[in-house]
Amino acid sequence: MSTQQPTTGRRRPYAARVPLDVRREQLLDAAIRVVVRDGYDGVSVDSIAREAGVTRPVVYGAYNGLGPLLEALLDRQQVRALSQLARVLPDRLDVDDPDAFLLDTVRALIETVSADPLTWRPILLAPQGTPEAVRARIDADRERIRGQLAVLLTAGLAVRGGPEVDVEIASHALVAVLEHFGRILLEDPARFDTERLLGLARMLLGSLGKRDQATGRAGA
Repeated sequence: MSTQQPTTGRRRPYAARVPLDVRREQLLDAAIRVVVRDGYDGVSVDSIAREAGVTRPVVYGAYNGLGPLLEALLDRQQVRALSQLARVLPDRLDVDDPDAFLLDTVRALIETVSADPLTWRPILLAPQGTPEAVRARIDADRERIRGQLAVLLTAGLAVRGGPEVDVEIASHALVAVLEHFGRILLEDPARFDTERLLGLARMLLGSLGKRDQATGRAGA
């Protein structure tokens, strides 16, 4: 007769078997939620496991430690952000009305940030403990987008008929304004809605002067 006593302790949670690629995505989703909520200082294998509702061995079965997991997370989030921007920022300007195009682009950017705050919060609202490697990626991507905007600005001003501006400085200013739009939108979307932000964009365009209807040139 067996003398083994029944166990009375709580059983460890069981993580259902799922394909490895699905499990990795689940863990990356959990990791980005931890980053947004607790900052990079709060990210660990334990915190990611708790967020995903799995055990530490499940995490290690998908990634060989926290470093590789975070590297995969950065790669994924960078691809997501750049892909979203690519959908709203064309490589070249081919429109008759650059002012309307710019307003449409600003609207699309605002809607993009609003639709995916988990991607944009760590970029626009860098959380506590953001590693230098992450900041370096953000800076490099910002410069890439600024260069693309400079090309669009040059083409837009030519179609618009002016005014003459320092495009390099203007592109830096535009990036700063768009990033600030994104930050206040994420922090207080009820107060800073799409139409309110577009109102400022229209005012800034108006300050450039109206185009002469006959010549298409910018007037005073």
